[in-house]
Amino acid sequence: MRAHPRVGPLAAKASGAPVLDVDALLDDRSTHIIVCCGSGGVGKTTTSAALALRAAERGRRVVVLTIDPARRLAQSMGIEELDNTPRPVRGVATGAGAGGSLDAMMLDMKRTFDEVVESQASPEKARQILQNPFYIALSSSFAGTQEYMAMEKLGQLYRDARRHGTYDLIVVDTPPSRSALDFLDAPERLSSFLDGRFIRLMLAPARGPARLMSAGFGLVTSALSKILGGAFLKDLQTFVAALDTVFGGFRQRAQQTYALLQARETAFLVVAAPEPDAMREAAYFVERLSGDRMPLRGLIVNRSTLSEDESFSAAAAEAAAERLDDDGALTAGMLRLHADRALLVERQGQLRARFAAAHPEVATAVVPALPGDVHDLDGLREIGTLLAGH
Repeated sequence: MRAHPRVGPLAAKASGAPVLDVDALLDDRSTHIIVCCGSGGVGKTTTSAALALRAAERGRRVVVLTIDPARRLAQSMGIEELDNTPRPVRGVATGAGAGGSLDAMMLDMKRTFDEVVESQASPEKARQILQNPFYIALSSSFAGTQEYMAMEKLGQLYRDARRHGTYDLIVVDTPPSRSALDFLDAPERLSSFLDGRFIRLMLAPARGPARLMSAGFGLVTSALSKILGGAFLKDLQTFVAALDTVFGGFRQRAQQTYALLQARETAFLVVAAPEPDAMREAAYFVERLSGDRMPLRGLIVNRSTLSEDESFSAAAAEAAAERLDDDGALTAGMLRLHADRALLVERQGQLRARFAAAHPEVATAVVPALPGDVHDLDGLREIGTLLAGH
């Protein structure tokens, strides 16, 4: 009888790592936020969606927020287009009386920025800001804006969920690569920007009495006007003043969200693939999260090649293939295929074992590679089942 590949807990134990109990995490009603982070191309978006679906089908009221620009999440959940508004996912099998539900959304950083302005300013002031060319550039393409707005949208979702009881679990799919953790720096970076010397200089007339409009400042603005043009400088001053009056509230909320990410109701999951670069990135994420006192709950190693028969090693298969003559060419070929697979299993197992030795406290779940892409709810359910080790 053919043995099945070891998944989840068995594969994790084989590497010496403690086992990540995914279902216990999803069922824990004191956990309200799950943040999935990791490098690009490791299946992080699919993992986030699978976790959200499994939690919903186990009775949680879930919203999954992706800030990855890929559209795979919408496709797998049967939604034509994800946007900045949570959309219900149809076909979630919550069962009679389970009470679970699933919504999905994709961060629109421009729309989120606009919502901040509209909530913090009068209608007339908001109109002026939204039409300002500097604001348009900042909200559409300024470096770091996506991370700032991810922090804002997460805070919005959490506050609304607590106020109205709409959701009891938020699953966040972060951007790929190390920038996935840039949102942890959003409050400090925004504060540094707003408190910078140039910003303070531009705000001096608005913040203080008329005497601050000194001859020295007048010379500076006069020089800038000649270089940049008077209209350009006026737009810039208007924009900087708007930053000061509108985004002080955002800075405070971002700092509150940062504190929320450190709270016990949040769980970080690092997602990786069984490849040297991806596991090195996973180690970076683990060390960064630990250094920032973020509640790391575990590592998920996706797309793993797992053993079907440990009694027949790669070396044994290769030796048997060498002993066969020409009449056994087909058998020899099959033995070599088995040897290649067994060697890959060994290498991946060594990567996981090295990670476990360096980070013995990190619980791990191992998910085998599937033969095809995940493109619907059934595929997400299968990923969820494998995540749980079933």
